[in-house]
Formats: sequence, structure tokens, C-alpha cells
Amino acid sequence: MTGETGTARRPQSRPATEAARLPRQRDSSAVAQLRLLVAVGTDKHPFDRLVDWVAQWHAQAAGPIGLTVQHGHTNAPQLTGAVPFLGHDELQQAMIDADLVVCHGGPATILEARRHGHLPIVVPRDPARGEHVDNHQLLFARRLGAAGLVALCETREALHDALAAGVADPSRYAVAADPEAHEARRATVARVGQIVDDLVARSAPRPPRWRAWSRPRPGTEEIR
Repeated sequence: MTGETGTARRPQSRPATEAARLPRQRDSSAVAQLRLLVAVGTDKHPFDRLVDWVAQWHAQAAGPIGLTVQHGHTNAPQLTGAVPFLGHDELQQAMIDADLVVCHGGPATILEARRHGHLPIVVPRDPARGEHVDNHQLLFARRLGAAGLVALCETREALHDALAAGVADPSRYAVAADPEAHEARRATVARVGQIVDDLVARSAPRPPRWRAWSRPRPGTEEIR
């Protein structure tokens, strides 16, 4: 999930198999059946909160909704279109086909969604809920949300409101697809990884120096 850069000259023609995977430009025309992709990534921690919120919304959503829910290590939801994992090519095709993308706060998934012309609706994993080992998704998603690069949803109500707005007008969550950005993907992911590392390092609490170096005197007990 990367790539807002890269403006190399477009070749005159492409092989049919390659052209089929290129990002398609989103438009504001009405769709007969809205196609929603939900992707929680491959992290070993379950993300029941996101899947449950989507299931609750889908149960009361008006109109036909075509769902693809990649739920990973989360318990399989009772939803049509639920699948634990998608291969790389399958995920690319799902991104191409989708009208809306909801995902966790993984940098690669976010950037890939944008490359395919989506403003992703992002629910970041929260380590306090056992959804990840650290808070890098929260920090990264909040930074992108403040910059307008994702639609950040940290509550069920915010997610449901975003989905309702997307159903009413899918173009609200569309950005210009950039097929030439693929070549810059690795460099951008590396840069994003460094940003995430820096954010996590700055947010990590540091133990007081006197506690780290102090030692109990002979005959006394260390206070913890």
C-alpha cells in the first residue's frame, strides 16, 4: 500500500495481463451494487472490533452491498464474502474492483489502497485492546488522518457514518489512481517504516534515569 510519487512517462501499450491490474480511476456515477472491501491484514492478533463493527453496519445497511472481508486471524464473521487471507494478486484485484476500502492501519495496506484510487477508511489497531504489539498504527493513521490522506475512524459511530457517506456518494472516498507509482513502492514503504519507527520511539515511555542506575545499599531492600 504505497505510492503517491512516480511520474515516469507512460508507455504506449501494455500486455493485457498487466493492464488488467492497473488502478482504475474512480468516478461519481451511481453503482448498481456497491462493492466494499474490508482488509485487516495478516497480523497474528485478532481484530474482532473492526469485523464486528462492519457486520453490525451491514445488518442494517440499505441497498445491495457486495462484500469482501479479509478477516485474517479474527474469528470468521457470518458475512458473505468472508475469507481469511488473500494472495497478492487477489488483493490487487479486490482493490481494483472495490468502490470503498476499509482497512486496518497497516502502512502497506493504506498506501496500496491509495495507489488504486481509494481514500481508505482506516480503523487502526489498538494495542490496549490486544490488537497489536505497539501503537504504531494509531500514530501513523492519526498523522495521515490529520493530513487528509485517510478517513480516520476510531469509533464505531465514526465508521458507520463514513460507510453511510460512502454508500450515498462513493466518490467522496476516491483519489486519483497512479499506476506509475508502483516503481516507487519499495522506497515509499521504507520511508513510511522509518516514520513509524520514529513515531513509536518518541511515544515510548522512558524510565527515570535514577531508577535505571540506582542500586540498593547493603542491608536495605530495593523499593519497587
